[in-house]
Amino acid sequence: MFAAVVYRVPVLGWMLKEAVEGTNTAKVLFVVNLLLLWLLAIFTFGYPAIILPALVAVPAVFVVLVLITMG
Repeated sequence: MFAAVVYRVPVLGWMLKEAVEGTNTAKVLFVVNLLLLWLLAIFTFGYPAIILPALVAVPAVFVVLVLITMG
């Protein structure tokens, strides 16, 4: 149900739907677009655009490590 709502967002929904249900080429192009968007953010905002994703990744990696050790 959440996916159906997200897919209705005009530009983002179309890209996400193609990334999930599309061909391998569409998935690769989606990842390339995300990387280019991140590079654009780095050029625009500088150092915070590099650090903030790393700070967000720390709790996610910590949860993954806990799940690995529990299982």
